[in-house]
Amino acid sequence: MAERGVYVAHSTIPLWVLRYVPEYVKRRDRNRRAVGCSSRAEETYILVERQWCYLYPAVDKRGRSVDFYLSPQRDIGAAMAFFRKALVSHHRKPPRKITVDGNPATRPALRLLRRRNATWRRVIVRTCQYLNNIVAHDHRAIKRRVSAMLGFKSFASAATTLMGTELAHRIRKHQYSIRPRRARRYGSLAGAWNLALA
Repeated sequence: MAERGVYVAHSTIPLWVLRYVPEYVKRRDRNRRAVGCSSRAEETYILVERQWCYLYPAVDKRGRSVDFYLSPQRDIGAAMAFFRKALVSHHRKPPRKITVDGNPATRPALRLLRRRNATWRRVIVRTCQYLNNIVAHDHRAIKRRVSAMLGFKSFASAATTLMGTELAHRIRKHQYSIRPRRARRYGSLAGAWNLALA
């Protein structure tokens, strides 16, 4: 900001994040590319209000982000909410295979989803540690950002900030389709941001 001649207090940046990230996320679906049908999912820990919360990220086999979910609990309800959210965001291309970790709540959650939604009855569920290395590598970007912040002070700010971090991560991974002619016109990173968020 100083390079552009704009002087703001450090506390202004989090306020911008809380205000504008939800607007950016609403617009991202227009140019979002489809992900693969084989997903990897696990959970990791995030410090919120001096308590550990659980972040559920999912990626496909090529490393493209599927979705994420932040929950204060690590139970069947949180796992079901995560899988429902991932299915809603990619309803045109439902998953065929899901590789999960050893969380004891994951498989019962998927069994309950199979009873309630016919889409989940065709999904193959498997547990394989080396296949989940790709999702563990992917959420390092979020962990790196969170470790520099020393945790979050509220659950709402944590969810919004992680939403923005995930959005920036997807833009870096080219998960938004931009027409070739327009991409040539906006060759810079700022131009790509403007196209993805327009």
